[in-house]
Amino acid sequence: MIESNTTIGRRNQISQFASLGTPPQDLKYKGEPSSLEIGDDNQIFEFTTLHRGTEGGGMVTRVGNHAMLMNYVHIAHDVQVGDRVVITNSTNIAGHCLIDEWAIVEGMCGVAQFVHIGAHAFVAGGSRLDRDVPPYAMVAGAERARLVGINEVGLTRRKFGPETIAALKTAIRTIFYSKLRREEAIEQVLGEFGALPEVHKLVDFINQSKRGVVGRERE
Repeated sequence: MIESNTTIGRRNQISQFASLGTPPQDLKYKGEPSSLEIGDDNQIFEFTTLHRGTEGGGMVTRVGNHAMLMNYVHIAHDVQVGDRVVITNSTNIAGHCLIDEWAIVEGMCGVAQFVHIGAHAFVAGGSRLDRDVPPYAMVAGAERARLVGINEVGLTRRKFGPETIAALKTAIRTIFYSKLRREEAIEQVLGEFGALPEVHKLVDFINQSKRGVVGRERE
């Protein structure tokens, strides 16, 4: 079913029983002409639901290009899904979330409102997310997700070099596992790996997080 104010790009594969562009599940919504925008070459499987945006969230829910949304995935109002994102079966993405390019969110995850999942991150199946996931990181945890390392398999598949992967590993260990204060750890990481754009992206994400980032322990 495709409702009003929905734009769909080229070469998308949309399975039976998917529901696109329905009104947002938000008590503040009063019928504003919000929209859903879907890019090109996406795969949207059975019983997936994608809702339009709200006035409080910019009025638009977006899905980029080459994304895969598997069975029973729910994309709530004002969510922004980047290119080549994979969200697997029965995962619920609450309103206003941002999922950057190449992120993978496995099945039966619950993602709270306003959570930001960084590029190339991996969220293990059954995880409960209420904080931001740094780019390149791997997180897991059914009670509350925790950091378990970097997404080394995904980065290798996407042709990140061994030096970059090693630098990201060290950066994650220094920032999240050392006894340094966060500011000191970031300063040390930038002093050692400041020439790598991926390390800058990781640090900028942490510094700009509004919800706080997933740590190494259940807090």
